[in-house]
Amino acid sequence: MPSTPLSTGTPSLPIRAILGVFKLRIGIVITFTALAGLAVSSGPGLSLLQLLVLTLSVLVSSASAGAFNQYYEYASDRLMSRTRQRPFATGEIQHGPIWLLIIVALLIVSVGAAWLALNAWSALFVFLGAFFYAIVYTVWLKRRTWMNIVLGGLAGSWAVLAGASASNPQLGAVPLALALVLFLWTPPHFWSLAIAFRDDYANAGVPMLPVVVGDQRAAQAIFVSTLGLVATSLLPVAFGLGAIYLSGAALGGLVFIEKAWRLTRAPNRQTAMACFHASLLQLTLVLAAAIADAQLVF
Repeated sequence: MPSTPLSTGTPSLPIRAILGVFKLRIGIVITFTALAGLAVSSGPGLSLLQLLVLTLSVLVSSASAGAFNQYYEYASDRLMSRTRQRPFATGEIQHGPIWLLIIVALLIVSVGAAWLALNAWSALFVFLGAFFYAIVYTVWLKRRTWMNIVLGGLAGSWAVLAGASASNPQLGAVPLALALVLFLWTPPHFWSLAIAFRDDYANAGVPMLPVVVGDQRAAQAIFVSTLGLVATSLLPVAFGLGAIYLSGAALGGLVFIEKAWRLTRAPNRQTAMACFHASLLQLTLVLAAAIADAQLVF
């Protein structure tokens, strides 16, 4: 009797969809901020194992928060062109309680690993980064106030402190200043995106700043907050970072200010996305210059 192949009757989940749930691109940026915090810390260097644990702990905790964000918002994601193709929104991945167990398990493992391999302070900051994005921003603030992304922006700041405290729990002025930079960076970064997708947020009932006050006033707020951000990004120079950092922060800041100014002159999707991409360039230059300035020996 000829044999026939067995079938489980359940299609396997595509890797692309699973990776999409965890927002790994955002996780990589968050992990980069933690490594920058480590680089500017005044403490001793980490062992290779500790460095690996720090990297994976921040990445996995960020991934768990990103997955929860998509899990919690799967219905409203269907109302937005930017998010309607997310796996929970399309049904490509089934929305069910098993995912909550996976998300919580990932967070517990990441925080626990940081606690065991690093210290309790680093573990706390790893936890707070995920908590602020998943609960403070996504659940408590996003649909209640235009201040949602302002307070939710602390998620990136906690990652800086997680990296710095992994080496030295006694946080110095430079890591704290860099954490402040991350806090101030998030609003103009995200408000630029919100102008480009204002109709999406309005349809989903999310009171992002452009929905509440209009594109022109939001663009003005972006410009003013960008000026404050760039000025603050120069603070680490006063606390010990040198010419490499100053050059990177100044260059990135000038590009961001120029794009933010153009946005105030013509607030539309094109100028908003240009400002959004300038914010990413500015952050990359600040973090890379901080690492290079703190670590390179001439």
